[in-house]
Amino acid sequence: MAGSRTFTVLLAAAVVTAGLTGTALATPPGIPSETTARSELAALTVKADGSLTGYSRDKFPHWIDQGGSCNTREVVLKRDGTNVVTGSDCAPTSGRWYSPYDGATWTAASDVDIDHVVPLADAWRTGASSWTTAQRQAYANDLSDPQLIAVTDNVNQEKGDASPDEWKPPLTSYWCTYAEMWIAVKYKWKLTVNSAEKAALTDMLGHC
Repeated sequence: MAGSRTFTVLLAAAVVTAGLTGTALATPPGIPSETTARSELAALTVKADGSLTGYSRDKFPHWIDQGGSCNTREVVLKRDGTNVVTGSDCAPTSGRWYSPYDGATWTAASDVDIDHVVPLADAWRTGASSWTTAQRQAYANDLSDPQLIAVTDNVNQEKGDASPDEWKPPLTSYWCTYAEMWIAVKYKWKLTVNSAEKAALTDMLGHC
């Protein structure tokens, strides 16, 4: 399976980067197969992006309480890290995080961002501007699908709110998985894609 090949390549890269075994990949749930991703991409509405007028990150309440003194960011840090130790407030005090976007491994949680795979601003431009605040909160804290992933902070900042026609992960070996995640999120939340974005995603699936 293509997904298995991608996992094997990334696992090897993680071990080389970390210099020892046992480093986990940041792997959100619900990543579809290439076949499913192609089907979902074909089902998405192709439409020019809307305006950012009225957009604010505050309209997507994020890092909400998830129980056990943990917020969404902390839950993802524990999920995507290896040997993560947390304090009584759930903040990580130690651990290792492998960023599949660029192949870097970090031992300080402060070096890791939790990326919204489909950025909040992109969601706003492609349908979320008409959602309720409750819907936007659910989107910004979605732990059941491949919307949140722990990655190198400056790589996430370089991405900003760009779509795949404007930005792709530095590691081409991750393009397939990234496209599968992006498509799954857009499909679940009934967001639109523009024509350049769809073409880029189609190309990225060719790396599977």
